[in-house]
Amino acid sequence: MTMSAPRIAVLVPCYNEELTVAEVVSGMRAALPDADIYVFDNQSTDATAQRAREAGAIVRSVKLRGKGNVVRRQFADIEADVYLMVDGDATYHAPSAPLLVQQVLDGHDMVVGLREATDERAYRRGHAWGNVMLTTFLSRLFGRACRDILSGYRAFSRRFVKSFPMQSAGFEIETELTVHALELRMPVAEVATPYAERPDGSVSKLNTWGDGFRILGTMLKLFAAERPLAFYGILGGLVGLLAVVLLVPVLLTYFETGLVPRFPSLILASALMVLSTLLVTVGLILDVVTRGRREMKTLAYLGVAGPSSAACQAASSR
Repeated sequence: MTMSAPRIAVLVPCYNEELTVAEVVSGMRAALPDADIYVFDNQSTDATAQRAREAGAIVRSVKLRGKGNVVRRQFADIEADVYLMVDGDATYHAPSAPLLVQQVLDGHDMVVGLREATDERAYRRGHAWGNVMLTTFLSRLFGRACRDILSGYRAFSRRFVKSFPMQSAGFEIETELTVHALELRMPVAEVATPYAERPDGSVSKLNTWGDGFRILGTMLKLFAAERPLAFYGILGGLVGLLAVVLLVPVLLTYFETGLVPRFPSLILASALMVLSTLLVTVGLILDVVTRGRREMKTLAYLGVAGPSSAACQAASSR
């Protein structure tokens, strides 16, 4: 019986990367000679598509601006057993690609390339600190340790890709990818990879503060959506605490004099206590809804076959 090799797709989202996209394509071709390399051009105003095509990539166009919109199209349109996503800026280490792919074939649904800067200029100070803070914050929110949630160098199983209900439009897509894996308790691996500085003339599209706040907002939205009882419970607890702070002086005065001279404070404290109860109730109701939604996502995940054992054996024997 002939064992078929797994289908590997390299997905390269690009916007104005004419200086580097050919290097990325050729590097991935050398590292994964049997892979199909797709460059998804996000309406670039330079010669990105032409350079990618000349380098041998399959080029497709995505009209909606934003990395999240590009990744959505990549996941929807491409059929493969293993997907490797890499940015088109030539900062990621192409020879590490087989390591990420092999981790998927070994049973992991998502493999993250941990960026280790080869030069102090590769990581802008603001980006480095922002990544540490956001990664720590996400780990605390969802209770599982992550070390680089913003890495654009990742490998995925077909199960992950075809069960991922993507919502993000921009650079917050990496956060959503991480939360999807954490929520469904998927096996996740991390592989250390060298991270290089952008070549001269190549400009980062990431805005440190603007995109940082968008990513933080996405984390809070995902926390509210995936952990509603904790999210609304915390809000309800804070509102309830404020109500108690306002109510205590009123009660003390009442016990001492039998009078309630601070009626506005009493009314406000009562209203806040009602709001606190409503928030906790909303959290309880949404928690039931979220459990049902999570079960549906799990069923969608389980409904997609992973790489066949024959394909994995074939890949290991090469």
